[in-house]
Amino acid sequence: MTATRQRLPNRREHELIDFEHAGRRYTAGIGRFADGRLAEVFLNVSGKAGGEIDALSRDSAVLASLALQCGASVNTLRHALIRNRDGSASGALGVFLDLLERPA
Repeated sequence: MTATRQRLPNRREHELIDFEHAGRRYTAGIGRFADGRLAEVFLNVSGKAGGEIDALSRDSAVLASLALQCGASVNTLRHALIRNRDGSASGALGVFLDLLERPA
């Protein structure tokens, strides 16, 4: 069984959100489908371009974006990612997805 990837237009709006996790500052970029659902995520570690944490963050965002474009929900991704004993997200992607789920 293969999922069909929902492609995004070449030109689309992009939103930036800054947050902190484990003593590091991150900038996340997001794109949405026309109906408002999250479609893509970009994660960058501020000031640490090229480092291992930056590469892992970027890779996790690429995989999350592909999953979203193949029909996975943000909630499915949030629950699939590693959690601490207190239920908080362990990694930067999980922290960011939790941040998106908080009411404004």
